[in-house]
Amino acid sequence: MKAIRIHGRGGPERLVYEDVPQPHPGQGEVVVHVYATGVIANELKWSATYETKTGSKRSLPIPGHDLSGVVEEVGSGVTTISKGAAVYALTAFDRDGAEAEYSIALPSELAPKPRTLDYVQAAAVPLTALTAWQALFDHASLAAGQTILIHGAAGGVGVFAVQLARWAGAQVIATASAHNRDFLRELGANQIIDYTTTPFEEVVHDADVVLDTIGGDTLEHSYEVVKPGGVLVSVASPPSAEKAKAQSVRYAWFVVEPNREQLIQIGDLIDTGQIRPIIETVLPLSQARQAYEQGARGHTRGKIVLRVVD
Repeated sequence: MKAIRIHGRGGPERLVYEDVPQPHPGQGEVVVHVYATGVIANELKWSATYETKTGSKRSLPIPGHDLSGVVEEVGSGVTTISKGAAVYALTAFDRDGAEAEYSIALPSELAPKPRTLDYVQAAAVPLTALTAWQALFDHASLAAGQTILIHGAAGGVGVFAVQLARWAGAQVIATASAHNRDFLRELGANQIIDYTTTPFEEVVHDADVVLDTIGGDTLEHSYEVVKPGGVLVSVASPPSAEKAKAQSVRYAWFVVEPNREQLIQIGDLIDTGQIRPIIETVLPLSQARQAYEQGARGHTRGKIVLRVVD
C-alpha cells in the first residue's frame, strides 16, 4: 500500500510517500481502509510521533491520526463493529497513523461516520472537535449563560470551540484577525476582537472560561481576564500554577484523547445541523509534504485534509 513515512526527526522535508506493507489486525483491532485523513500540523514536533509508550524509538512512523473510511478487516474478539462500516476516528498517537491506504484502529476509537458528511469532511472532525469538546465540557465544565473567550477562534480547534460553546448556550468572545470577523459571527461568536489591533486584556473582563490555543504572550495575558473561580484551559502550553493561584482561577492543560462516545455525540450535532467542519485545503496523500508546509505557516481557517481515495 502507499503511505507517508517520516524518515527521521525534522520538518515536512522528512516526509516520504512510498510503498509500505499493509497492516492486518491483531486481537481486538480493526483495519480501516482510509478514505481521507486530517493533517495535524504540529505532529512532527511531538516526541510521541517518534517513540512508543515505553519510550523506545519507532522506525519510520506513519503520521496522521484523524481518519475516515470503511472497515476492511476485523480482528478476533471484536464484536461491536463489522466489515464495511463507514467510520471516523481519532487514533492513539503512539501507533502508526492514518496517512496510508490502510490503518489500524481500536473499536473504542471508531464511531459511525456522520451521515451528512462525505469522507473528506468527516476526516476534518475528530482531533479538533474532540479537543474542543474535552476542553469545554470535561475540563472547563462550560454551562449555559457563561462567558467564554476563545483564542485562535478561526483555527482548527477554535472553529469547533465557537460552535460548541454557542450550542451550549454560552456567550462567545473570539480573538482572530479582522478578515475572519464575518466568518466567526456566522459560526456563533457574539464578539470578535482583532488581535492585530486590540489587546484582548483591555476589552475582556470577568470571563468564566478562557480557551487558549495559541500559548506564549496570549496565555500570559489570559490570567487577568478570568473571573475569580473561573477556569483557564490551554491546549498550547501548560499554564502557570502560581499565576493561576494569584488570580484565584482554576487551570488545565491536556492532550486530547480518542473517545468513541464523544465522537458519536459530535456526529449527532453535525447531522442535526448544530455544528459543521471547516476545511481550508484538500490535497492528495502524495502531497503530504506541501500540506504540512502550509500547516506550519499557520493562520489556516479550519483543517487541512489529505484525500486518500478519490
